[in-house]
Amino acid sequence: MSGMTIGLTMFAILMMLLVLRVHIGIAMFLVGAGGYVVMTGGEWSPLLNSLKNLAYARFSNYDLAVIPLFMLMGQFATNGGLSRALFGCVNNFIGHWRGGVAMASVGACAAFGAICGSSLATAATMGQVALPELRRYNYSGALSTGALAAGGTLGIMIPPSVPLVIYAVLTQESIGKLFMAAIIPGIIAMLGYMLVIRIVITLNPSAGPAGPKVPFAATLRSLVGVIPIVLVFLVVIIGIYGGWANPDLPPDLVRHRHRVQG
Repeated sequence: MSGMTIGLTMFAILMMLLVLRVHIGIAMFLVGAGGYVVMTGGEWSPLLNSLKNLAYARFSNYDLAVIPLFMLMGQFATNGGLSRALFGCVNNFIGHWRGGVAMASVGACAAFGAICGSSLATAATMGQVALPELRRYNYSGALSTGALAAGGTLGIMIPPSVPLVIYAVLTQESIGKLFMAAIIPGIIAMLGYMLVIRIVITLNPSAGPAGPKVPFAATLRSLVGVIPIVLVFLVVIIGIYGGWANPDLPPDLVRHRHRVQG
């Protein structure tokens, strides 16, 4: 059996397990372990030898240790109700415009991405919060899902970003510099998505009706709920860029890596 055949078979089995609602982690482990055994001639010893230190090797990786912490920070924000407060705040400012609730969804995705770092987590979290509101104001399904799908991509653009960390590790670039370089493109992307929503509403006004106007005093009070998000973003960015919390490898580890690779 060729490697291509084994790979396609493993992929088909993985899809079947996912359809059967097997947990994705368990499904990937079973398929990967089975494929490993098949490719080693049915021997279990190489698999067991790999598993005995694989978990420790991944968790002890200094470069990638920051990724689960970014994800944990986003989970805390979700469970703490910050995602709902974030959407509510943005919606209070622009929700009374035509298409304003969809624009608020994009803006909330960008702000949530500033404390999460994952597009999937951003889209899933803000979808649970914003989609019911979009349906309540009779937004078209295409515009609602499109705005949330596009806004979710801002999770990997607005720092902290998991893909930027991985890219920095692979290319041995500075994580802090990549984070700073991604802020302006992320803001431009957010404004671009909002502009597209405005164009869609101009062509089809019924796709995004205006929501009710919120009193200015209530709008200002909603800013209190997003203060923790602003503080987290400032602590992460200023801490990294100011050198207080350096996400890059320490100089001694960099020298050791160069000696090993040289």
